[in-house]
Amino acid sequence: MPRILIIDDEKSIRRTLREILEYENFKVDEAQDGLEGLTMAQKEKFDIILCDIKMPKMDGMEALEKLMDAAVDAPVVMISGHGNIETAVEAVKKGAYDFIQKPLDLNRLLVTIRNAMDKSNLVTETRTLKKKISKTYDMIGDSPAISKIKEMIDKVAPTDARVLITGENGTGKELVARWLHEKSPRSGSALIEVNCAAIPSELIESELFGHEKGAFTSAVAQRKGKFELAEGGTIFLDEIGDMSLSAQAKVLRALQENKITRVGGDKEIKVNVRVLAATNKDLKKEILKGNFREDLYHRLSVILIHVPSLNDRKEDIPLLAEHFLKSIADESGNPKKEITKDGIKELQKINWTGNIREFRNVIERLVILGEKTITEKDVLAYATRKD
Repeated sequence: MPRILIIDDEKSIRRTLREILEYENFKVDEAQDGLEGLTMAQKEKFDIILCDIKMPKMDGMEALEKLMDAAVDAPVVMISGHGNIETAVEAVKKGAYDFIQKPLDLNRLLVTIRNAMDKSNLVTETRTLKKKISKTYDMIGDSPAISKIKEMIDKVAPTDARVLITGENGTGKELVARWLHEKSPRSGSALIEVNCAAIPSELIESELFGHEKGAFTSAVAQRKGKFELAEGGTIFLDEIGDMSLSAQAKVLRALQENKITRVGGDKEIKVNVRVLAATNKDLKKEILKGNFREDLYHRLSVILIHVPSLNDRKEDIPLLAEHFLKSIADESGNPKKEITKDGIKELQKINWTGNIREFRNVIERLVILGEKTITEKDVLAYATRKD
């Protein structure tokens, strides 16, 4: 049941509001002045706060300021019989959700409360989602190799330096890119990810730079490319070693001049993006084979970050196992399973050619097929051995 706090020094107003709101299935608490209301709001969780302005001990405007300073989550609706436009504007500037004059229009009050609750729920959902995302993309491990990467990210993220991330498939290169973006001044703008290996070579230029209407048979409308969509943010070119040479030339120009041209167009478009790239290939060998431009390599590799394979950091396996056991339990809504020390030791013996991606799949398999406590026997039975 939604909970509302009424802060008003007039007992009759509090009683009237309580009767109306309880009839509408709200749980109502009362405070007779701003000081009492502030204390209650800091101690308990409310969905909405209705606050009068003229009150003894602490008036509503001061209470509003202190509620905002205390980062109280509940939207605050100010109510007053002495208000005017200037008071309403001041209240909203100080953080109030809305301002309603007395005598109260009950229909407007109820609509305002419903709208404020919708906003409050949206803020809560967004906060929860952000927490889930940050947990999902957390970088697990305290091995020297991972600690070094975390230190590098902290140093490089605040800059606009281009970063080339290398490592085997499944090691978490995209995770490094995400953290470089999240810890950068560009984190408020988009992170646009492009898997260069998944896009046919004949479409990669259109995907990256967009196209004009009629540029080719299926171009029935103008379309912005990934560089434009990442404006002000970050573009992550994953598996850039698989990009065609013609697309490489256009990417090089974009990096040199901060300009792009859509396929089929001649207008230059300025772009402000940070470029991160990743590959599982040895680009120096690809350069010798003529498959990758050397000048583009040097443009991309201002900073090099190599993500180690799981085989190179097996000391992180206990932490990784615990992390995935918890995340799988959270996703399924089931109790978290435990794993024995001997089970962990057995996991550390496996040759993880698929790296973190394979490891996560194996943990999920063990959760499904193993006992309540996962043992060495379960690992031997259900984890595919690679050595």
